[in-house]
Amino acid sequence: MILLLLAAALWVFVHVGISGTALRGRAVAALGEKGFMIGFSLASVVSIFLLVIAWQNAPTTPLWFAGRELRWILAALMLPTLVLFMTSHKRNPTAVGGKGLGEEPRGIQRVTRHPMLWSFALWAAIHMLGNGDTASLVFFGAFLVTALAGMPSIDAKLAARHPEAWPSFTARTSIIPFAAIAAGRNRLALREIGLMPPLVGLLLWAALLHFHRHIFGVPAILM
Repeated sequence: MILLLLAAALWVFVHVGISGTALRGRAVAALGEKGFMIGFSLASVVSIFLLVIAWQNAPTTPLWFAGRELRWILAALMLPTLVLFMTSHKRNPTAVGGKGLGEEPRGIQRVTRHPMLWSFALWAAIHMLGNGDTASLVFFGAFLVTALAGMPSIDAKLAARHPEAWPSFTARTSIIPFAAIAAGRNRLALREIGLMPPLVGLLLWAALLHFHRHIFGVPAILM
């Protein structure tokens, strides 16, 4: 378990402690933007490899058992999670360094300005509840912490890089899904999201539901 905790801490440090702090600026100054991105990519690959290996070999203690009803609920929640992930690839300024911040938020950006990170956070939380053992809580918890901490971290970076466009963008969007819409600062426009991203998310959900046992060794739901 100690190795798993260390691997989880390394993953969080690489993605939050370096990428989300002043250490990133120092690394970029020393390595250049391209050099930093190469080093960061390598560190990400190494850290996730170590995290997966440590999780697979870690001793674990069951804390609760996810029964049939809970598994059905979690499986159902994976559908909006996958749809959110697929919609995050369509015009997402917060995922491409701020490109397009000066334009009107459209599509899923009206719902939340961090759709991809929310999909990772939901995925991690769902699997923490579904597994219910100490090793899984550490493994998936590392992704949950990274996703949740990444949202304000990305906001801070974009605010510093785009001081002119950022205040207007944040005034019309929100971190919390639907918060800007509920506050009257934006509106839901399903047509802007389109049909293809939700359809692909639905197909991916159905495929994972069917093949989950074959790929990961455990069924997504209990019959």
